[in-house]
Amino acid sequence: MATHTIAVFASGSGSNFEAIAEACRCGEIDARVALLVCDKPSAGVIARAERLGIETLVISPKDYTSREEYESVIADRLDACGAELVCLAGYMRLIGRVLLERYARRIVNIHPSLLPSFKGAHAIADAMAYGVKVYGVTIHYVDESLDGGEIISQRALDYDGTDEEELTSMIHSVEHKLYVETINKLINNR
Repeated sequence: MATHTIAVFASGSGSNFEAIAEACRCGEIDARVALLVCDKPSAGVIARAERLGIETLVISPKDYTSREEYESVIADRLDACGAELVCLAGYMRLIGRVLLERYARRIVNIHPSLLPSFKGAHAIADAMAYGVKVYGVTIHYVDESLDGGEIISQRALDYDGTDEEELTSMIHSVEHKLYVETINKLINNR
């Protein structure tokens, strides 16, 4: 039986979500994913969560009068499921005051660049356009800024090609391993 409880926020296909959930299922992470929070009703991650039997909260900010109201509903669900750690995995929305205060230093994000370089939604394409030869992945605590917050872990990879799809696949592979390792460190040091 898993000792810890985590929640994952995602907006897209959910490959990092599934990597985390599978690592929990097989005991690689001593935790269970109790909740997926998704802000896009058509996101592929929802089907992954259903297949894995993980409870899902699909919630659109457009249905609420303020970000505070929207985040309060999410925070209440996080409290109800006992989430100790919140892992953003392709969640394409800034986290606001309500969640940051209730889950201070318990919200982490993964980003496909060596921060502080190449923040934002197009980090891989931006890094390729710039011509870098060393790419990477960063996991950091979330603060109110875009891809800001204290860096927890990073891993670099060399790539000298021009195929963005190939590079993206390589970065995802690094992300899946690094996120599992970092979640383990975080939950075991709490």
